[in-house]
Amino acid sequence: MSDEFEFRRIAVKGGEIAVMEAGAGDPLLLLHAAGLSDLWLPAYSRLAERFRVIVPQHPGFGQSPTIDAIETVENLAYHYDDLLTLLGLESVKLVGVSFGGWVAAELAVLSPQRIESLVLIDALGLRVPGSPVTDTFEMAAEAQLKVLFHDPAVPQALFPAEPDIDFLMKLYRDEVAFARYAWVPFCNNPKLAGRLHRVAAPTLVLWAEHDKIVPAAHGARYAELIAGASLEIIPGAGHSVLIEQPVPCAEAIIRFATPAAATIASAAA
Repeated sequence: MSDEFEFRRIAVKGGEIAVMEAGAGDPLLLLHAAGLSDLWLPAYSRLAERFRVIVPQHPGFGQSPTIDAIETVENLAYHYDDLLTLLGLESVKLVGVSFGGWVAAELAVLSPQRIESLVLIDALGLRVPGSPVTDTFEMAAEAQLKVLFHDPAVPQALFPAEPDIDFLMKLYRDEVAFARYAWVPFCNNPKLAGRLHRVAAPTLVLWAEHDKIVPAAHGARYAELIAGASLEIIPGAGHSVLIEQPVPCAEAIIRFATPAAATIASAAA
């Protein structure tokens, strides 16, 4: 791990979690995807130039132990609502990526008053007839990489050519934790669609142009169900868009989460 961010463990109800944090300014809670959960990504660093970026590792992922009482994504939403209280944060800007996008949507439904702005990036969570989520659990690692990334050079640079046992165990642990939350029903909450009207925050739905995991129809459905939400497509990326296109993703989040700053900059130009 890089030493550009602070790593700490926080005692929470039922156990403890690992949290990565960097930057200053308005708090931005970023809920990570199902893999590479304990990496500080370049996109996080760009966001930390503008915000206080808080990246908790979901229970069971990365360096966060499993918490027995947290078994569903709805449980995770309550967990993060409690964490915000524990951190003394009455409200936050919220970003969720893939699996973390599903958790973010559930949190925005649960506590709409706490969310200043919401960005969902290739989010799971919905069941869209005719556009199922790709099941990667039965895929070999090489096949997974082909559907997760649009540019094969990106994972080649990211993953070691000959991964050691520690690296492989981290990937395996994340996958087991993901299955715990998302296996049944598969990668969705049938009740979520009917609850999204509760989201009160301005919402941006970011979607990768070449997502082979969560079809674009899911992004369109989120944008349709959340009042006033907008949909933006990030070109040149697969499902792991925050890794493949970190600068466009981070810049889109910054523009959306700081509309006043963007208006001032435009006027000055």
